[in-house]
Amino acid sequence: MNEMESSPAASMPDVGDQTIAALLHAAHALEDKLETALGHVGLSGPKFSVLGELVKAETPLALSELAARLSCVRSNITQLIDRVEAEGLVRRVDCPTDRRSVKAEITEEGRARYTAGAIEVARVETEFRASMSSADRAALGQMLSVLG
Repeated sequence: MNEMESSPAASMPDVGDQTIAALLHAAHALEDKLETALGHVGLSGPKFSVLGELVKAETPLALSELAARLSCVRSNITQLIDRVEAEGLVRRVDCPTDRRSVKAEITEEGRARYTAGAIEVARVETEFRASMSSADRAALGQMLSVLG
């Protein structure tokens, strides 16, 4: 090999620090724990999020508003609402001021399932906090603050 040629590995950046990979792995592991916990009450993360927005709003929300609040595209929210509606957790209602608009309204079963999901999420959070010392939690909070 002459001076002008170099191996592909020589031109690659050094990725010896695996901080980002470790953080992503930890985030996925935590997400898996939350999904498992929510699964105990028949929910998924996205379903729990939709129900949470409807509980928080206290009134029916237009599907476009739900999509905006959850940072997802309208077609995804429509499919998600189809699934939670089929389970009896929400119902579609007409908008009284705009005949073209449809809103999602949480049902009593949806409220009950959301409450059960919130209990599961709180349990996971409690277990997570208990697995670390207060100093470790403070250090984690400080490290995560650089991302925000």
